[in-house]
Amino acid sequence: MSLSGTIQAYLGHAWLQQLDWALIDSKQIILLVATPLFFLAVLFEWLYLRHKGQAQSYTRARLLTNINLGSSYQVFELLIHAAILMSAMQWFYAHRIFNVTLSAWTLLPLFVLQEFCYYCFHRASHRVRWFWCAHVVHHSDEDLNLSTAARQSMLYSLTGYWLFFMPLVLLGLTPHQAMALYAANLFYQFFVHTQTISKLPAWFEYIFVTPSGHRVHHGRNPQYIDKNYGGVLIIFDRLFGTYAPEQEPVDYGIVNPIHSHNIWRLNTHEFSAMLRDIRQAGSLWQRLQHLWRPPEWRRP
Repeated sequence: MSLSGTIQAYLGHAWLQQLDWALIDSKQIILLVATPLFFLAVLFEWLYLRHKGQAQSYTRARLLTNINLGSSYQVFELLIHAAILMSAMQWFYAHRIFNVTLSAWTLLPLFVLQEFCYYCFHRASHRVRWFWCAHVVHHSDEDLNLSTAARQSMLYSLTGYWLFFMPLVLLGLTPHQAMALYAANLFYQFFVHTQTISKLPAWFEYIFVTPSGHRVHHGRNPQYIDKNYGGVLIIFDRLFGTYAPEQEPVDYGIVNPIHSHNIWRLNTHEFSAMLRDIRQAGSLWQRLQHLWRPPEWRRP
């Protein structure tokens, strides 16, 4: 069988196809299978940094916090998808507009479309407070290493992030195929959460998200805030004016830091802050705007 035939057989008839009407989130299954590799990468990075005398970012408290946040994210994603979200995604699939299939020929354009969906989701996660309430967990780390990639909110699914990827399903991809493409994006992203790699060749930096570009994204330096939203490709940031190169040293973290290792507080503190703002005196319209305005927005 040819290479294209093998890829098409895998994508069209293997386990992704068999999962079509199951309630399992293929994204989380892929990430779960990849978890041993993630742990090995963290271990090798720590050993490398310790050998260089630069392992200060690997404190026990930070590492355990990131692992606990990643574990709770994995469990809740699987549960919420099984209980609610996969059925909702199947509704979109039942009402799909086209019947585009995932194959060796459509894989690249569909992945680029998925990347655009991710760019929109990621940008909204910084500029719409409702989504920021979950995403802030990832950015609250005040240093950066590979374990930071595991630092995720267990409440992501409840914010409705998955709606950003439904254009793929309306085109004809099954929910599991769409989520598998997203998983490939997240898999790549894990490895750009590092300070051990400096800038890569200029052509690569121009097209792809790199450790240098993603360090900028995690900075709270004024010129770095809300920049470099791409997951695998940086081209949409360049196209829409949200790209910034790494120039001065990055100050990691959020503007209003939360100094806690309590995973419940880390997952809920921004939701609580948003609700406090909503409860303040004012018209219903003024109150509701806190849901979709940027995190820094204050009433006039």
